[in-house]
Amino acid sequence: MADTTDTFDEFLPEALRFCSPAPLVDIGANLTHASFARDLEATLRRAWAANVTTLILTGTDREHAEQAVALARRHPGLHATAGVHPHDASRWDTAQEAAMRALHRQPEVVAVGECGLDFNRNFSTPTEQERAFEAQLGLAAESGKPLFLHERDAGRRLREMLHAWRDDIADAVVHCFTADRETLYGYLDLDLHIGLTGWLCDERRGHHLRALVGEIPLDRLMVETDCPYLLPRNLPAKLKGRRHEPALLPWIVREIAHWRGMPETELAQATTATARAFFRLDETIDDHHALEEGHRDG
Repeated sequence: MADTTDTFDEFLPEALRFCSPAPLVDIGANLTHASFARDLEATLRRAWAANVTTLILTGTDREHAEQAVALARRHPGLHATAGVHPHDASRWDTAQEAAMRALHRQPEVVAVGECGLDFNRNFSTPTEQERAFEAQLGLAAESGKPLFLHERDAGRRLREMLHAWRDDIADAVVHCFTADRETLYGYLDLDLHIGLTGWLCDERRGHHLRALVGEIPLDRLMVETDCPYLLPRNLPAKLKGRRHEPALLPWIVREIAHWRGMPETELAQATTATARAFFRLDETIDDHHALEEGHRDG
């Protein structure tokens, strides 16, 4: 007899089945993570049902960037980034550079990264990180594509390196921003974009962000899950497995709108417009219907 037991693979609890009042772009979804292998199609269907119509899949190294490109080719509404994360900067060499350059030529790749500096964990040394980041700044200048940036405890050095390249690179977003007011304004002074995640929903460490979200200009603000990581801690129901996914992005948008003191619909519309312009997505494509058709065909 078939097992009819409800599983996390097949559904979200009723209390977590959100639907955004306007289409959303999740600018940071790690859908090449192994935890999505078992139910990727269902994950995408849940995202569509939540009105999360466009997903930017994060490529943190050659393998995951190539997987992200392959997924973007299969599913309308999906796009990819390609870069080497600072944790893996020790692996940067001429072969990695050539592979990234080739990936950046692919139409599915809409940004260079995830790249940057992480002086919190230092899985690669600061010197190795700066070398890999400098090279990827050069690739961004060469390709003309925007930057998808990672930074932890390295704001000053990241700003110094970006400042030297700022006239040569296009737009750049500091994804999953968690730093302080001084760092925020340093990024805004460089005309950078800011990506916010469910970190804001964490009562242990997200309080300072709640006071800062209103200071980010709407045309610089984008939203993301960074799934499967950073599951919001204040969800109205428990989630089996504790895996974050794009369908929960409307909850994060709702929280940001609350702390900004503005309507959720207005924030959704603004962040989507900003993301589509930043990643240069074709606004004539109706991703909502394209994603639906992709699921029907799949």
